[in-house]
Amino acid sequence: MSQTITIDSPAHFTTILSSNRICVVDFYADWCGPCKAIAPIYEQLSAQLSRPGTLAFTKVNVDSQKQIAQTYNITAMPTFMVFKSGRESKRIKGADMKALDAAVKQLAQEASSAPSGSTSGLEDPFTTGGSSKGWAGASLPRGYGDVTEAVDQLNLDFLNLDSEFGGARTIFETTKPSSLGAKGKSVEGKKDWIESDTDAQMMLFMPFQSTMKLHTLQITSLPTKGEDGEMTTSRPSALQLYTNRSHTLGFDEADDEPATQKIELSEDSWDATTGTANVELRFVKFQNISSLVIFVVDGDGEIDKTRIDRIRLVGDTGEKKAMGKLEKFGEEQGE
Repeated sequence: MSQTITIDSPAHFTTILSSNRICVVDFYADWCGPCKAIAPIYEQLSAQLSRPGTLAFTKVNVDSQKQIAQTYNITAMPTFMVFKSGRESKRIKGADMKALDAAVKQLAQEASSAPSGSTSGLEDPFTTGGSSKGWAGASLPRGYGDVTEAVDQLNLDFLNLDSEFGGARTIFETTKPSSLGAKGKSVEGKKDWIESDTDAQMMLFMPFQSTMKLHTLQITSLPTKGEDGEMTTSRPSALQLYTNRSHTLGFDEADDEPATQKIELSEDSWDATTGTANVELRFVKFQNISSLVIFVVDGDGEIDKTRIDRIRLVGDTGEKKAMGKLEKFGEEQGE
């Protein structure tokens, strides 16, 4: 009996990602010959290696699930993606049976050797070294962890982004920003950061897969210099945070809504090496929250473009959101 889970909706996909430490995804199309050729190999790996809650195999039809395919910039079929703790680890383009077999079997070995409920020891078979949390621009406060993986990346809503740069998901990449010397770029074909478009303001809506207790917000911003040496982008200098919103706020709406916390950043706020500001939050105001809106009110200087390379959320995660009838998908598929 097949263990492979056929994804029926973006919400279903989010549920599977959040309920399995490792998830392998086959993006395919019914008309794709190579997809059909490699399908039996994928099914065999799924039957042999699936472990409920630890290692899941899924299939996404790019024609019936266009939103998911667009979210992950799927441009070739088949494309196989590996997710760890809900975040992309690597992708394999094409029907490369040897690469798929080797990568998945190594993941299964790592999953078997890691303690139940732990993400330690899950080295990426496509990179050397590193941890499942990836690059970080600042150390974590004692007693708290990186909980960025709890962001529901399928339902992000960012306003006033310049489309020539990375999309909303870019700032949650686990890789080192390319401007700090990382090999390659986090988002294929795009620069791995976001910039504002018409002015310095940005609105970032981040729903979570579980309730959160946020302690610290880590923002990495590496301003761009033009050929003449003049800065063409700036770092955020004024932020307003809003919690437990069901959708993003309009810029006019934000001006009329009381912020959960207002933050002012100065030149001294940014680490000289990593370009990261470690912003401690008023912890009592960020208990059991289901979403976060970051309103970039202004950037430093007179430049009308602001830039963000990475965002990390630090704190604790609570119970996962109830998904209603979507839980039945797991039961039907043997999850």
